[in-house]
Amino acid sequence: MNELKNINFYHRYFDKIRLMFMDESLFGRITTVRSCWCPKGVRPIVPSLKIREYVYAYGAVDPINGDDCFIVAGNCNTDWTNLFLRELSNKFPNDYILLCQDRASWHTSKTLELPHNIESFFIPPATPEMNPMEQIWEELKEKHFANRFFKTLDKATNQLCFGINNLKAETIMSITGRKWIL
Repeated sequence: MNELKNINFYHRYFDKIRLMFMDESLFGRITTVRSCWCPKGVRPIVPSLKIREYVYAYGAVDPINGDDCFIVAGNCNTDWTNLFLRELSNKFPNDYILLCQDRASWHTSKTLELPHNIESFFIPPATPEMNPMEQIWEELKEKHFANRFFKTLDKATNQLCFGINNLKAETIMSITGRKWIL
């Protein structure tokens, strides 16, 4: 019964209660070599680069309707997490967000600032398969980074932004919409 009272409380102040999954990932100039199709008898040539220059992406998705929020960041730490949480809160200001994430140190920091419309909870330790954001990162890496060579970090960042901006709600729902979530 208390749960129903809490839901009614949130509905008084917010238009919607939204379940979202959050995570961060590293993107850069190190080429990920993957298998690829080519004509029979032809050996594919994939340029490879091992320069360790990276950017990070923070993301949160709603598996039920495919809504998302992303930022490209310079690092993974509490300051960047606070910036992302403010961005997420601003993108859905009328919604109460139940945000599922892993227990990265910057997610549990004493200086973490949760906006008024976000409540955080955690997946069990060592269970990344429970966070559907992992599959979103895999989709971006497979479609936009595999077997690609980036001459500069700016080009890799532009490719990341292109991939994020071209993620369709249907794709997000298809990848993240698991039975136990829906």
